[in-house]
Amino acid sequence: MKIVYLTAGAAGMYCGSCMHDNSLAKAMRTLGDDVLLQPVYTPIRTDEVDIASDQVFLGGIQVYLLQQVPLMRWVPRFMRSWMDRPGIISAATRRAVGTDPAKLGDLTLSMLRGSHGRQASEIERLVQWLETEIRPDAIIFSNLLIGGMIPVVADRLPDAKIVVVLQGDDLFLDQLPESVRAEAIELCKGLATDVDTFVTYSRFYRDKMSGLFDIPESKFDIHPLSIDLTPFRVNASATEPAGTGRSELPHDKTPGEFRVGYFARIAPEKGLHVLADAFERLSRDSANSHITLHAAGWLGEHHRSYLDKIMSKIGAAGLSDRFHYHGSPSLAEKVSLMQTFDLLSVPTPYEDPKGLFLLEAMASGVPVLQPAHGAFVELVAATQGGECFPPGNIDALARQIVELSKDSERLKNFRSISKNLLEQNHSIEAAAIRMRATCGG
Repeated sequence: MKIVYLTAGAAGMYCGSCMHDNSLAKAMRTLGDDVLLQPVYTPIRTDEVDIASDQVFLGGIQVYLLQQVPLMRWVPRFMRSWMDRPGIISAATRRAVGTDPAKLGDLTLSMLRGSHGRQASEIERLVQWLETEIRPDAIIFSNLLIGGMIPVVADRLPDAKIVVVLQGDDLFLDQLPESVRAEAIELCKGLATDVDTFVTYSRFYRDKMSGLFDIPESKFDIHPLSIDLTPFRVNASATEPAGTGRSELPHDKTPGEFRVGYFARIAPEKGLHVLADAFERLSRDSANSHITLHAAGWLGEHHRSYLDKIMSKIGAAGLSDRFHYHGSPSLAEKVSLMQTFDLLSVPTPYEDPKGLFLLEAMASGVPVLQPAHGAFVELVAATQGGECFPPGNIDALARQIVELSKDSERLKNFRSISKNLLEQNHSIEAAAIRMRATCGG
C-alpha cells in the first residue's frame, strides 16, 4: 500500500503525538508498505530518528500571514516559497507561543474551511501533490483540525481511504472563545462526513468525540495505545539521533530512597503542580523523609515561571534537597532516568485521551499512579501496571504514594504483569498491523 501520514508539527516542542506518528509510520514501513510521514505547519521534533519528509506543507509562517495579510495570496508563490523551508519555520516558531489556541480562533476557522478559507492556495498545492505525484491508497490525518482539505481530497481522490486519528482535538477546541469554538465544531461535523474511519485509543475518547462531532460509532476503530518498546529492551544510546543535547544526569539513589517520578511537558495541563502539592503534604510527616520527587520534560519559555513557582513553593517548605528537575532528556537519558523511578505520576487536571508516558514508565519497570479519568482508567486496567486515585483529590494522591512506598510486593506485581501485557498488546509493531488493516491493507 501507498500511505501518506499527515502529521502536525508542534512548533519546535517535543510532542507525544508527533513522536507516536513517527514511530508508527516507521513500523508500518517494516510491514512492506510505502509510508510517507508528511509534516504540516512545522517540522516535527522527536527523541528518536526522524523519518519525516524534509518538506513542509501548509507552512506555519505562510498560513499565519495569509490569515493576517489577505493580499499575500496575490504574491507569486515562488516569491514566498522560502518561508516553507524547515529551518526558517523552526526558527520562527521556536518559542512555541504561536500554538496558543486562544489566539488562533480566526485562523482555526479559516483552516477548517479548507478551499473556502484564506489558505486555499496552500491547500490546493497539497491536494495537487497528493493527486498528481503520490496517488496514495490511504491518507492518515493525525487530527481532524488539520483536515480542512478532506472534502476536496474525497472528491479528487475517491479511491483513497481517509483515516483520522482523534487524540486531543477537543482540548484545543475547548480553549477557543466560545463563539469560535461552536463554529469550529460545526465545521468539524461537516468534515467528518467524508472520513471513512476514525481511530481513537480508548472507548472513553470514542464516546466523547462521537457525541461532540455527531459521528456514528460504526465509523470508529479503537486501537490500544502503543509505543516503540525497542529503546526499553536494549541500550537506548544505540537508537539515539546524533547531536542530542544532554540534560542533567539522574542522581544516584540513596539507601532506602523511594523516588516518585514525573515525565511529561512542564505545563499546568500536565499537573506537575498537583504532584508537587501532594509531595509537600506527605512530607509534613517525618516518617516519609525517604520519598523524593524527580521531574523531567520539555519546558517552553512561556511556562518557565510556572516551574519557578513550583520550585519556590517546594523551597519554602524546606524540600529543595528532595526535589530535582532533570530538564528535557534525550532518549537514552529518558530511559536511564525512568529506570531510577519507583513510581510515576502525571496527574493531569484534564481528561487525557492518551497517556504515552504511562507506557514508557511501565516499559521501564515503573508502576504508575494516575487520576481516574480520561483514558487513564482503561489504560491502567488494560496493562495492570498501577492504580488510580480520585481526580483532584490531593490528599488521596499523597496517601496512595505513601502506601505504595511501603508495599514492595504490590509494586513488584505491577511490574511483572504489565511487562507481559505491554509486549502482547501495546507494542508499536502491533499498532502498525492494526493501522494497516484500518487503511484497508
